[in-house]
Amino acid sequence: MALPPPASLPPAEPSPRSRQRMQESTPTGPAEPPPSAEPGGRGAGAGRELRVLLTPLAVAGRRLLPQKRLLGAYGGAAAGKRLRLQRSPRQAAPGSLPAGSGSGSAWDEESDGSDAGDAAENGDFELSAYERKRLKNITENAKFFAALQLHETAARLQQMANKKQSHPTKRAKPKKAEDETVLRRSMRLQRVDPLGIPLSELPAQPEAEEYPQVPAGPLPMIPEDQVGNSKLADDLLATWMRISEVRAHGTEKLTSDMKRYQDSLNSMVLSEDSIKKVVKYRVCSIAIHPSESIILVAAGDRCGQIGLWNVSCRAEEGAHVFTAHNDPVSCMQFSPFNPAHLLSVSNESLRCGDVTRAVFDEICRSEDEVNLSSFDFLDDNASTAVVGHWGGDVCVVDRRTPGTSPELSADIGFKRTRTVHVHPVNKQYFIAAGSTDVCIYDVRCLAAERNKPVSSLRGHTKSVASAYFSPVTGSRVVTVCADNKLRVYDTSSLSPTVTALSTVSHNNHTGRWLTRFRAVWDPKQEHCFVVGSMARPRQIEVFQDTGKLLHSFSNLDCLGSICSINSFHPSRNILVGGNSSGRLHVFKE
Repeated sequence: MALPPPASLPPAEPSPRSRQRMQESTPTGPAEPPPSAEPGGRGAGAGRELRVLLTPLAVAGRRLLPQKRLLGAYGGAAAGKRLRLQRSPRQAAPGSLPAGSGSGSAWDEESDGSDAGDAAENGDFELSAYERKRLKNITENAKFFAALQLHETAARLQQMANKKQSHPTKRAKPKKAEDETVLRRSMRLQRVDPLGIPLSELPAQPEAEEYPQVPAGPLPMIPEDQVGNSKLADDLLATWMRISEVRAHGTEKLTSDMKRYQDSLNSMVLSEDSIKKVVKYRVCSIAIHPSESIILVAAGDRCGQIGLWNVSCRAEEGAHVFTAHNDPVSCMQFSPFNPAHLLSVSNESLRCGDVTRAVFDEICRSEDEVNLSSFDFLDDNASTAVVGHWGGDVCVVDRRTPGTSPELSADIGFKRTRTVHVHPVNKQYFIAAGSTDVCIYDVRCLAAERNKPVSSLRGHTKSVASAYFSPVTGSRVVTVCADNKLRVYDTSSLSPTVTALSTVSHNNHTGRWLTRFRAVWDPKQEHCFVVGSMARPRQIEVFQDTGKLLHSFSNLDCLGSICSINSFHPSRNILVGGNSSGRLHVFKE
């Protein structure tokens, strides 16, 4: 049986590689439209046609964006195929050049070359160099992040955060016991009348103070720390009485040889057994008994306590405390006429501790809320005294007159009087130090008002803490001012206005927790005075009236605090310094 002749088949379509070679060898000219892909293709007059091609047909005037070219590279099962949605070649503009036909084509100028790779045999395209590099970078980055195990760490942290939030730690509140014992309160505290009528509200009562208020009038000399056995305190008072009966011999009060005086200062040292806490609070005043055999020191603190310390006694019970005032004891002195009397002044009163009768007598009491600040004796037998007020006035007190009222109260024009001191030779003169005023007055000319000073010491720009005459002749006055200056004045002739003879720069800013510095003269030396210091290491300084620093008392092992209040012994080479914790330091030979 003869086979029928083979049907006429359309010519086989060349492969993409062959077609690319043909296009490259074809001369420049109008592009010939390809035959229709459908049976019975449309004629030349057919409209636009969208075709899905698997080959990069060159279309004149069209450039495929890299984003579209990469669609087939990463999506679908056929990762190597790229689908293009293009116009039909029939719509190519006449005279347009096919892609890749020359260096002047639009494809060569604008394309990044990602479609220029060789085609696979099955008609699929391989990835370009850019795409391969990009895929390689993505793969390496994925491996790097996988090695860091960020997802696992984030999961663990999230799990820990959820665990903490789910189990918050709260302090369990103690449950109030239902059967808790209820404290009984009296009807007075419940403000209920016994008859059942509620009482009216009373004004708020002030809080109870740490110490009971000291009453007015005489007080028994009983130590605060005495418990049953009073033998130790009695021994201290008996020692005070015994040494007061012996008169001190006349000593040389004026030492002209500074080298000899400086050697005596160098011989005074501080040891551990010469340090003791005598009072509970900050030391505000110090007095040294004039005895040459026994060292008896008195210290007054800011709460009204007076401490007595027998430094010569080695026992631990060598110091006892007495409560004689309610407020700071700002000034104390043993009577030069009878050392068995210790006079002390506080805001509310001036008292005399008489060891022979074991009582604190009240000499003067402030009136009309006028607080007392300091005092000094006007005569040798210590029967009269001049007293300064914090309000600025001064008054004269006579101990021989019964009662507690002053003999005279005078307004000297001060806003505040901190210290008063009597001239050592001319007892009618006294010096008063106030806010910025330091003046010398004649007690014989005092009146209730309009008192004029005999002499005014000028130069102070801030408040003055103290002013004292030199101990022998009174020809010098030393002052301590808050402007960080120590000033020495020549008062040998009481002219109306006196300027400073010498000025020493000195840090006097003690603050609120330290007693203000006071510069006091050495009773044995006319031209030298002692004052506390803020310098480190901690020290006590001795100056000459010329402003020269003569000596500094210090001890790195024993002296570690600021001694604001200091005093020399009247006849022996002994210096006592008190600090803000109630501790006394005794420098001695």
